Formats: sequence, C-alpha cells, structure tokens
Amino acid sequence: MKASLDTRIHRAAELAQTYPSAASILSFYRELGIFQKSVSAAVQSNAVTDARALTRHFPALLELMGRIGAQPIAEFGREHLQSQAAQEELLLGYWESGPLNELTGVEAGRFFARVLLQPYAEYLASRGDIALDQAEPTCPFCNARPVVAVLRGEGDGAKRSLLCSLCATEWQYRRVICPACGEENKEKLPIYVASEFDYVRVDACDSCRTYIKSVDLTKNGHAVPVVDEIATVPLNIWAEEHGYWKLEPNLLGM
Repeated sequence: MKASLDTRIHRAAELAQTYPSAASILSFYRELGIFQKSVSAAVQSNAVTDARALTRHFPALLELMGRIGAQPIAEFGREHLQSQAAQEELLLGYWESGPLNELTGVEAGRFFARVLLQPYAEYLASRGDIALDQAEPTCPFCNARPVVAVLRGEGDGAKRSLLCSLCATEWQYRRVICPACGEENKEKLPIYVASEFDYVRVDACDSCRTYIKSVDLTKNGHAVPVVDEIATVPLNIWAEEHGYWKLEPNLLGM
C-alpha cells in the first residue's frame, strides 16, 4: 500500500527522534515532503497531465532550497533554473527519459526534477490500471527503477515487492534474484543487517556489485519503507565500503 505524504512526513519526524545521527537529513526530507504535499494538492485539484504545468512551483522550490538546501543545490537553481524554458527542459528531459542533457545529467538537476515530478507521477499512477504482478525489475507504470524493496508476510516466509523511485508504485518481484542483473545464485547475493535496525537490510549482488535495501514489515510494521530507507545511512556506508553501489539513489541522492 502506498504511503501518503502525510504518513511520510510524520514518519520522518518520528525517525529523527529515534536516530539522532540521521536527524538532519530526515528534517530536510520532511521539509521536502511538506512542499511536495502542496504540489500534490495542486496537481490533483487541477487534474494536471502536462509536466510543464509544474513550472509554476519552481519559484517556491528555489526559495526553499535557498533557505535549507545544500550550497551546490541552491547554486544550481540560481544559475540554471531561472527561466521557464530551462525549467521545462529539466522536467521533460527527466520525465520522458530521453538522453541526459546538461541539466538532468547533473545530480542537482535530477534532484529538482524528482522533487516536482514525484507528486505528479504519483497522481498519474493513481489513475492508471497497472499490472502489479509483473516480473520486471522496473516500474510497470513509469519504467523507473526501484528505490527500495519491501518484505511482507506470506505463509511461513515473506514475499518481496519493489517500490518505484518516481511514482511510488509498488509491484511484486521474486525474492532471490538481483533486480539489476538477474543473478539468481544465492551464493552471489549476500545480505547484510545492522543490529541497530534489524528490520532493514542490504540485498547485494556480487555479479554486478549493486545493492538495494529491503524493509521487512514483518519485523517492524510501523516502518514506511521510503522513509526508513533514508534513515539507515550506516547501511549505505557499509555497502560502499564493500564495493557495492546503489541500484537507484533516493530523493536525497543517497
């Protein structure tokens, strides 16, 4: 089930108290969630289907990043995203998944695009008829890669689904297989769990050296996968120290 923006905002505030080391990034994510909530409300009330309409929200987003964003992000906005033409180029370039241009090929550019496109994509996905039982490793609605995996109870074990990094669609996917390269050999699919948050784990692949985090809801039913994934930064550090790179960075680029 897709977590609402209110649920994500509340969970970010809750986890900031639970994991003080991640408090700053969770507070930043919470502010983004509040902003995205306003975008989502506008998209729904106006039944927006053209991504170019999102440019109306750029002034508020640029102002927000000027206040709370990291310097590279704020500077990128000031230098490259002041005109409507540049804003449309960024949004359409990311949404249409065309060749990376000078804007979407930059991490800060992708950040701005995703902040605005996520509420838009979620709205469009909510209106679509999506086959959630497909076996593909990319989103059945928008073809984006998953940002996190989710484990739910089924019989004596747990079934796995993947959560889209853009439109938040969740679809079923086999457990013992790498979503990046299709590796199925258990010996090449190591798992790492840290004691401080045993309900989140790293699912790595020794064949392609990628990893994705999995949030086990059978161990923590209060978790909100897209938020809890952000809070567990030590898992990212472990993975990187062992030579793995993340299948798809989250909204914050981690």
